[in-house]
Amino acid sequence: MAAGYALDLALGDPRRGHPVALFGRAAGALERRVWADSRSRGVLFAGACAGAAAGLGVAAQVATRRRPVARFVTTALATWTVLGGRGLAREGTAMAQLLDSGDLPGARARLSHLCGRDATELDRGELARATTESIAENTSDAVVAPLFWGAVAGIPGLLGYRALNTLDAMVGHHSPRYERFGWAAARADDVANLVPARLGALAAMVCAPLVGGRSTSTWRVWRRDGSRHPSPNAGQVEAAFAGALDVRLGGVNTYGGRTEDRGTLGDGIAPRTLDVRRSVTLSKAVGLAALTAAVLR
Repeated sequence: MAAGYALDLALGDPRRGHPVALFGRAAGALERRVWADSRSRGVLFAGACAGAAAGLGVAAQVATRRRPVARFVTTALATWTVLGGRGLAREGTAMAQLLDSGDLPGARARLSHLCGRDATELDRGELARATTESIAENTSDAVVAPLFWGAVAGIPGLLGYRALNTLDAMVGHHSPRYERFGWAAARADDVANLVPARLGALAAMVCAPLVGGRSTSTWRVWRRDGSRHPSPNAGQVEAAFAGALDVRLGGVNTYGGRTEDRGTLGDGIAPRTLDVRRSVTLSKAVGLAALTAAVLR
């Protein structure tokens, strides 16, 4: 897993033929065949897709049981495949550069690489807030959680978690098409992230001094504001990032024409471009802390 983390750090995501993208295309093809406005159909869809990914991991683990070199290589490649730390840092840095240069149209377009928020009317401050929130949430989803499940369940944990997280991004939306069909994928992803999100928040608290924050105030904000967010997991790590960076996150967001009040997280001022860069630094520190914990386990 440490070797896979190093590969992600050095190389980032493959430019072409990314296994997660291939999984997404296969899941999309299956969805077109089996979709119905039905929770039970969604359960079967999510179970089939995540089960296939986890089953592939089980097969790889069994096949390499007595072949330590093959197990090392397979685990490293699986870890590299499911991690997104370098890509997340790259997008955060790119957003900071666009905001620094005053290129708001470019920043609004680039935000879609991080989240599904409607950025059409967002100003510089709102774009900085959206980026900081997305970096916090995705640090948990794309770095901490894969490492956690890899430590707990090996290759099946790595691949199975990534499959669930991808399905949640594809169909776990509050929309007429997916309100019922995507329910199972969304709830399964919530369960899979219950522990990792809180571990990510804990790591942000520990790492707060690295970005000029204080662990004590981070703890206070995390415990007070973590449950204000409608997500049982995103609010935990976003509140911890808000405390560590001493910024104010949360508020009203628009997704596909639907407006949500995500609550107020933190006591500081609204994020600035500098805080976007600090959030990238904090994300990297949290990822390294998660790797250390996974390896020591």
